[in-house]
Amino acid sequence: MPQVHAFRPLQYVSPSGDVSPFIAPPYDVLDAEGKARLLARDARNIVAADLPHVPAKKLGPPEAYAAAATLIERWVAEGVLTRSERPAIFAYRQLFEWNGRTTDRCGMICTLDAVPFGKRPGGGVLPHEQTFSGPKEDRLALMKATRAQLSPIFGLHADEAGRASGLVRSVMASRGADMRARSDDGVTHEVWRIEDDATIERYREALAGEDVFIADGHHRYNTALNYLSLLESQGAVSSDHPARRCMFVMVGMSDPGLVIGATHRVLGGMRDYTFDAFISAASDHLRFEPIAGDLAALERAVHTLTGMGQNRFGLYDMTTGRCAVAIPATTDPLAKRFAEKPRAWRALDVAIIQHLIVEEICQPRLNAGEPVTWAFPHTIPEVEQIASGKETGAGGGAGFAQLAVIVRPTPLDAVREICLAGELMPQKSTFFLPKLATGLAINPLA
Repeated sequence: MPQVHAFRPLQYVSPSGDVSPFIAPPYDVLDAEGKARLLARDARNIVAADLPHVPAKKLGPPEAYAAAATLIERWVAEGVLTRSERPAIFAYRQLFEWNGRTTDRCGMICTLDAVPFGKRPGGGVLPHEQTFSGPKEDRLALMKATRAQLSPIFGLHADEAGRASGLVRSVMASRGADMRARSDDGVTHEVWRIEDDATIERYREALAGEDVFIADGHHRYNTALNYLSLLESQGAVSSDHPARRCMFVMVGMSDPGLVIGATHRVLGGMRDYTFDAFISAASDHLRFEPIAGDLAALERAVHTLTGMGQNRFGLYDMTTGRCAVAIPATTDPLAKRFAEKPRAWRALDVAIIQHLIVEEICQPRLNAGEPVTWAFPHTIPEVEQIASGKETGAGGGAGFAQLAVIVRPTPLDAVREICLAGELMPQKSTFFLPKLATGLAINPLA
């Protein structure tokens, strides 16, 4: 693994330790309405700087990023944000409800050497899915303006012996949290500051030799690398320059609170699409089972119709409300086209959706070979919002939505196997729950 470092973050000042008014979800799950709701609670919420341009899926106007930098500077000058004197790492616990019970996910906020993606002696940083160019342009413009990393990367590591997780949990058991917050999704966030060199060194040793799998934040890690390259192109960058390190929350893969949610697909913009036209075009590739009911009933069917096979997903027509569960007509339908890919990659529902449904059915047969428009909602209510023409943090807008594809979560074992094989999963293959909070620590890069 790249070297673990303690760092001196900017953090919100709260005499009680409660920073609830200041934290936000990651920028890429927020829309304009969500941003406004956070700012109505407190104008100093981190979202004012972290999401200066909505939607953040493309480069915004320069003045938006300049305004974000001005905000950070003002908050520091006014004492809203302060920078700690001593370097530290921070144990981080999230308590949340999952499947009817309270669970917790525990990790460590620290910085790691910003190294290029790929396997390396002693452990590397491995991506697990493809990324889009627009968000990287937006994040780089924000980083250049603020000279700071405003939110952490979510990293996973094997931790098969449990040494790192045990250390994190022992710190939590030893005393009360130094900082806490509760987010709108009902998650409680707790943070413990760790300054003593012995504990920091024990944590560093526990992660030695392990790979880092990026669970969430591919665009932001790419941005950190691009920012460092930009600085290097402008002159010498010292070996201890802050931009050579990137803020992560590291979580062990064996942590019992590690949960993956689904990322559904909404497809649209197809000029020759109707549900009947889709079924006809897909008849050689898919088998269909009609489902009575609404989107919620379709989602239940996707999870419960186990007799239909391992690869299955729901289809919902936005115009008529018709539903069906679909399965590939053949086993391993991507084998011929992607023989070089590992079987675990070809067995992903999201890979079959992208490369079979979109690239072999929708684009050539229903859209004259042109790309379709995508949105990536995580919940059925969000699919319904997109169906109504609303812009959301997952994408959307008026008039584009035609077909929703309802999926099950990608298994964690598949993520690990595909990462170790050096392969990339399709965009938006995973949705780790709960999201990390933005605003618990800001990593200055000046």
